[in-house]
Amino acid sequence: MNEKKKNGGRNNNLSRRDFVGGAAAVAAFTIVPRYVLGGAGNTAPSEKLNIAGIGVSGRGAGDLEALESENIVALCDVDWRHARGTFKRYPNAEKYKDFRKMLEKEAKNIDAVMVAAPDHIHAPASMAAIKMAKHVYCEKPLTHSVYEARKVAEAARKAGVATQMGNQGQAGEQTRLMCEMIWGGAIGAVREVHVWTDRPNRGLNSVYWPQGIDRPKETPPVPDTLDWDLWLGPAPQRPYNPAYLPFKWRGWWDFGTGAMGDIGCHALDPVFRALKLGAPTSIEGISTLVNRETYPLSSKIHYEFPARGDMPPVKVTWYDGGMRPPRPEELEDGRQVGDNGKLFIGDKGKMLDERIIPETKMKEYGKPKQLLDRSPGHHIEWIEACKGGKPAGSNFDHAGPLAEAVLLGNVALRPELKEIGNRKKLLWDPEKFEITNMPEANQFLRREYREGWTL
Repeated sequence: MNEKKKNGGRNNNLSRRDFVGGAAAVAAFTIVPRYVLGGAGNTAPSEKLNIAGIGVSGRGAGDLEALESENIVALCDVDWRHARGTFKRYPNAEKYKDFRKMLEKEAKNIDAVMVAAPDHIHAPASMAAIKMAKHVYCEKPLTHSVYEARKVAEAARKAGVATQMGNQGQAGEQTRLMCEMIWGGAIGAVREVHVWTDRPNRGLNSVYWPQGIDRPKETPPVPDTLDWDLWLGPAPQRPYNPAYLPFKWRGWWDFGTGAMGDIGCHALDPVFRALKLGAPTSIEGISTLVNRETYPLSSKIHYEFPARGDMPPVKVTWYDGGMRPPRPEELEDGRQVGDNGKLFIGDKGKMLDERIIPETKMKEYGKPKQLLDRSPGHHIEWIEACKGGKPAGSNFDHAGPLAEAVLLGNVALRPELKEIGNRKKLLWDPEKFEITNMPEANQFLRREYREGWTL
């Protein structure tokens, strides 16, 4: 009789889960904090996390490489040809096309989940993992809709899991210097900020992904390695077309979140931190021609935020598609503002990113007083949080409200609002979770899921 049968179907070898459970039992008879030894939802610092990935090519592949100090045990991607490089890198990981099946079958084997599928999959995948008490790392912009951002953040808080959104710049030196300079009064009270990106354009004859286009009419066959139905997920049914993937999905209302969703959670994050912003009171969108299929080629979004403590009300303006604010007078001749940037306007001066302008004033100012700890690294923050350390810098309590504000900008761009009458400044009540002056706009705070999909 083999060892398994002699022990009622269990092997004599102590499993990883048995060990973790035993450690939790020991903790009951000591005064050692539970998170030191591990237990449900708290992995011991000396133990490696078992991580599963959802959407493991492109950005997801990069995230997994940054998490390789841990065990990569399961991989999910709807297109196995596109993900073949990642599969080859982690040959011992179990492979799936449906994240729901992966989470079900690997439930006892995984501690944490990395989500880097297209935007429309972020919320269903993250929520499924959170409901199973798994730690979650999700790429920006966290979710596809404002409602999803609110619900995912609430669920993560209730479950007590460690979370991190994939806006890696939040862990960098530039973000900390911006905060320390603003808090140190380098340019006085800030009342106006301008933030811009070149997305979706990339020069005169190139684009990051197409926007301002209509739905393709061709219906070519689905590649044999792609599960198109799973790729659509909760989004409306439509025929496969290579106009949607890979990466090009960013420009389509049904799948992506446009330039604002792609870059907003990166570029606006240091603004939110430095100025301690919460929910905006109003959002107003201006754009080139827009249709019901794709985001506009260029847009400008005005936000107004109320006073916070001793900080005055502030106006934040977002520009994409090559649009930019007027060149500041203080900027030296020949000095470029860059394709992506931030301009803070204070009572006593201006900052371009983390530099006071002109440069002579920056040299006079010197370095700000250090007020913030430096990060060990964006992904390391999350790993340490999963093992009982302090919350990661872009945990969902921070990332959720940031994503809400970013996605409200997209609501202000909806073409249907222009068809109803005229796009106008939308007044936002975060407590009631509604746009108070244009009820028709509230339908765009959330989306209907295709049958078979839930949040």
